[in-house]
Amino acid sequence: MTEKHGTIVKVAGPLITADGMGDVQMFDVVHVSDKELIGEVIELRGDRASIQVYEETGGIGPGEPVYPTGAPLSVELGPGLIESIYDGIQRPLTKLFESAGSRITRGIAAPALDREKLWLFNPMAKVGDRVQGGDALGCVQETGAVKHIIMVPPAVSGTVTSIIGEQKARITDTVAVIDTGKGEIELSMMQKWPVRKGRPYKEKLPPNEPMITGQRVIDTFFPIAKGGVAAVPGPFGSGKTVVQHQLAKWADADIIVYIGCGERGNEMTDVLTEFPELVDPRTGLSLMKRTVLIANTSDMPVAAREASIYTGITIAEYFRDMGYKVAIMADSTSRWAEALREMSGRLEEMPGEEGYPAYLSSRLAEFYERAGQVVTLGSEGRKGAISAIGAVSPPGGDISEPVSQATLRIVKVFWGLSAKLAYARHFPAIDWLQSYSLYLDRLEPWFDNNIAEDWGACVTRAMTLLQEESELQEIVSLVGIDALSVRDRLKLETARSIREDYLHQNAFDAVDTYTSPSKQHQLLKLLLEFYDRGAAALENGAEFSRLAGLPVRERLGRYKYCAEKDHKQLAAELSGELASEIRNITDAERD
Repeated sequence: MTEKHGTIVKVAGPLITADGMGDVQMFDVVHVSDKELIGEVIELRGDRASIQVYEETGGIGPGEPVYPTGAPLSVELGPGLIESIYDGIQRPLTKLFESAGSRITRGIAAPALDREKLWLFNPMAKVGDRVQGGDALGCVQETGAVKHIIMVPPAVSGTVTSIIGEQKARITDTVAVIDTGKGEIELSMMQKWPVRKGRPYKEKLPPNEPMITGQRVIDTFFPIAKGGVAAVPGPFGSGKTVVQHQLAKWADADIIVYIGCGERGNEMTDVLTEFPELVDPRTGLSLMKRTVLIANTSDMPVAAREASIYTGITIAEYFRDMGYKVAIMADSTSRWAEALREMSGRLEEMPGEEGYPAYLSSRLAEFYERAGQVVTLGSEGRKGAISAIGAVSPPGGDISEPVSQATLRIVKVFWGLSAKLAYARHFPAIDWLQSYSLYLDRLEPWFDNNIAEDWGACVTRAMTLLQEESELQEIVSLVGIDALSVRDRLKLETARSIREDYLHQNAFDAVDTYTSPSKQHQLLKLLLEFYDRGAAALENGAEFSRLAGLPVRERLGRYKYCAEKDHKQLAAELSGELASEIRNITDAERD
């Protein structure tokens, strides 16, 4: 540790003020007191620095030293990230548990990546190759699901003067030497990157392909694009965490980065126990084989919540640069904003709305703007994407509060959760009349071309029926259902089927937990076919009560539980039964 240090003059919870810090820069990491607590400079006034400490500061007092490191808060990037569980500043919790037990002691540290583990390095470049930032030097098969590409760091370019052959090496061992023209640089399998600085890329691309989630209400009505940004606001108990767990389990992404930011520890426990046991449908391996977890729960130091979001997005950018499609889940950005508010208050900054700092919106934008689909650095021009989904926990479910409003100004998809639906045991409790997706028009051609040519038409008709149901329910509540025409009563019946048989989805059922887009289309088409055939039958004098009580309707409702491989055949059978039963009641009325 360097001899030169500052001196603590004030301690206010996780905020420490120190004098003699004229040589440090904003966001530099420092070690506080001889206990070596990790802190970060967040304000500078002359030679006085305000430092947010990522550990408990009890027992620390004025006069104790502060040691600068001269480097910003950075993460280690390399083989070993996948399957790891970190805290908000990338300390490996498994290693800390092995050395300190279930309670993390202050000042404890461990390398984020294992320095002793040997990885089989396969060279992809050769001596004499001209390389630039982002080019592949080699690869490591990190897990059965992830091939980890060892890349040239973004700021380095030159000629390869040496590179090791196919052999096992540690992440700190030199695997290649690059002659930059100004000297030679030795490169290992590990690189570091400051968390508050986005990793560079060549070009940002418009989102044009959906991230399939297997959740019917999302894929059909409110899709998110690969490289898109979405928010999931909702009151306590409405299912935000389950929605994010479902997306982490089934979303069409190569890598999952899950950040538990300030939420309850038992929710992270669910992730830690469920994910290793779940079989990834894409690879047949455990879901953890393509997942990175960052756990900074509500009982952990509040300042580290802020860092956890940046740690997660930096790891996501690293895998994006390899050409992977990454999905990052932040649960929840409200707790992150509360950490910002607490630190802002201790800094005695002028408060904004509801006590949040005036820069809340810009900080949220900094996070979400790092998502997107890009052409990566390097001569290969790989395409990678980060899709960011943030849960928002507004107090009392009131989305007019600042965090929700600031988020909605940034994101393109709003999955609004409804307490009314949750209490009615309708999950996912996404309110189809309040939610929206600004990607809908852009993604519709993809669904029409790749799933079914009438996908967009079916979605539009189904949403129209749900909206008309809402209007008709108001009439029913005023004057009773007898005031409605039989055609309107058929609309109510069809909308009820869409709600109960289509939008309702059981996350804990082995089959219903995930529905392919093809099966979604078949089910929606069957429900709309019931409406079309029913309307024609009513025109021909059929009795509404017999139409509503068709035996085939129960089988339509059970269709979502059929095996994926059987769904097309079953859909054809149900369509035939539906036509036959409606024809029978129409013929009976004529007779």
